Amino acid sequence: MNRIFIYDTTLRDGSQGEGISFSLQDKLAITLKLDDLGVDYIEGGYPLANPKDEAYFKEAKSLKLRHAKIAAFGSTRRADKRVEDDKNIHALLMADTPVVAIVGKSWDFQVRNVLKVSLEENLRMVSDTIAYLKSKGKEVFFDAEHFFDGYKKNREYALKVLQEAQVSGADAMVLCDTNGGSLPAEIAEIVGVVREKTKGM
Repeated sequence: MNRIFIYDTTLRDGSQGEGISFSLQDKLAITLKLDDLGVDYIEGGYPLANPKDEAYFKEAKSLKLRHAKIAAFGSTRRADKRVEDDKNIHALLMADTPVVAIVGKSWDFQVRNVLKVSLEENLRMVSDTIAYLKSKGKEVFFDAEHFFDGYKKNREYALKVLQEAQVSGADAMVLCDTNGGSLPAEIAEIVGVVREKTKGM
């Protein structure tokens, strides 16, 4: 049987709720508790988001974790910018974590209307970023933002984004139901298709 890995986003997504603001000490304490629970990956935050997240990555290096790996979160390189020159990518490397989670667009509507780039440029942004981070020795998770909405509107393109991430070296892909509008039966069906189209992941 394939092993299930747990990737926890409490320290980033969990801090976005109303009235929640983790202190640095809170984040470090939660990290230790999650490690005790056997969580495999702990997403520490976004290095460029605020000084607290930057401080977290510095302090987390001294934690004696028995099980978990710390991940830094960020986005693909900016449009029409070399990945080596992108400050977001530089911040991810400076966080000095073994794992990096990269969020990228997988819905053609979002690519055209939010990123305002061509579908081809978005694919290059995904592939350039993942390949570069892999060349730096990172374990890379690809967060396919709006994947289920994108799949329902343009299946071919949503799958092409995943396949681009896979051939570029992504170690794992996260299929995001960003708007929360997909039903369990839809998710089961779509995940089944994705498994067929990305064999080996």
